[in-house]
This record gives sequence, C-alpha cells and structure tokens, in this order.
Amino acid sequence: MADSPFTPDQIEDFKEAFGLFDRVGDSMVAYNQVADIMRALGQNPQNKEVNEILGNPSADDMANKRLKFDEFLPMLVKADKLLKGTLDDYVEGLRVFDKEGNGTVMGTELRIVLGTLGEKMTEAEIDGLLQGQEDENGSINYEAFVKHILSV
Repeated sequence: MADSPFTPDQIEDFKEAFGLFDRVGDSMVAYNQVADIMRALGQNPQNKEVNEILGNPSADDMANKRLKFDEFLPMLVKADKLLKGTLDDYVEGLRVFDKEGNGTVMGTELRIVLGTLGEKMTEAEIDGLLQGQEDENGSINYEAFVKHILSV
C-alpha cells in the first residue's frame, strides 16, 4: 500500500499475526475477530470505530462474513489514523479524581476506575500498570503516571 504508515517488515509481521486468527485454514478471518486482531497489532480502536471501519455490518455479517488480509490491511491503516488521546487529554481525564487539587489521585480510586469504566482491565493488568506508581500515602502523581504509560 502506497499510503501505508507501516514498513514492509511490519506488514509481513501483521500478515503472520493475521494468519494466527485463521481458524478455518482459508487465509481469512471472521469480521468478529477484526477488533481483536487490531488490538493484537498494537491499535486500540473502540468497538464502535471497528464497526464503522467494517461498514456497520449486521450481527449476522459479524458472525459469518470473512475477509482476506488484503482487505484487512486498509482497515488497519484506518485504525492507525484514528484520533489518539494526547497527554493533556489523559491528564485532564484524571484531574476529575484529584479531590485536593494537588496533582495526585488515590491509587485505590484509580484501580476502581481502571477495573470498571470503559474497556475494563483485569486485576493483574491493573497491578502491572500501577506497579511502582504509588507513594507512601497510596497516592499517584497522575501526570507522571500518564507520561509513564505513554512511554511504554
């Protein structure tokens, strides 16, 4: 693809990963696997965005329609171009939980948010994410936390 943001090596890796989702052996995957494949390849689209990229398929199409890698790659390019949050967006989102206005949030509160809102995280994922982030009072400097997350 001429306008692809990906290198030929990345595309080969993507093709290999795509093949791992082929459960039938016909070099195709089901529509309902596209979001998982995109996430496995480092994208983070919302389910709503994946449905739009797929052309808003019916539930029947999601379960039964299949696509080849050559059809999938332009969809991955679209997912890559989706608006991603900036440092300021994430910091602003966490500022809501900064009751004291001192640049910190309680680790326990952040754990609840990560485990219950949006794309819910598991306890193990949350533990890994917050490891070493809490101070002796159980507080987390959320701007430093967001910078850490975005650098990983």
